[in-house]
Amino acid sequence: MSDSLLTKWQEKKNLSRLKSGDKEAFIKAYDDFADDLYRFAFFKLGSEDEAKDLVSIIFLKAWNYIQTNSLKDAKTLRALLYKIARNAIIDHYRDKGAAAEISLEDAPQALELPDESQNQDDLLDKKANLGLIQEKLMLLKDEYREIIIWRFIDDLSMDEIANITEKKKGNVRVLLHRAITALKELVNEEDESEKE
Repeated sequence: MSDSLLTKWQEKKNLSRLKSGDKEAFIKAYDDFADDLYRFAFFKLGSEDEAKDLVSIIFLKAWNYIQTNSLKDAKTLRALLYKIARNAIIDHYRDKGAAAEISLEDAPQALELPDESQNQDDLLDKKANLGLIQEKLMLLKDEYREIIIWRFIDDLSMDEIANITEKKKGNVRVLLHRAITALKELVNEEDESEKE
């Protein structure tokens, strides 16, 4: 069985255990997904304390939802948790009434950099490019930034993103393509302005 099939099978098994009220399965879900949800919340909120609080709220809402619903619409536990996270962040902003300015450099779990054994000149170029991409990512509209983070940082599948956003998979692909194009344009504008 491939790793992705095994992971999906384990996740479905854990989801069925959660439906039956198994607290050990809930602890496993927390261990498996809390860090990713925290990172996502941090990128959206810009505050470590608010992100930690939100992760607690997400898991509480998930537990309540799983116990009171049939979960016919939840294809994977991860997609369900991200959907709850997305809605909890929207609720947070409604309650707070303001958006926060954040930087990816402040993120507790920054993006992974290439292997240190690579050529140092290549590494410096890649670090500079990564810094530029991080800076420009924050300039994208929220929908684009969100889909890039889910796909390339949190490594969610297109199906999971479609489930979270409640869009068709084809629409998610188009949205991701537009987000990447917009990010490339911002990065290229920076490159052009440096050449002048």
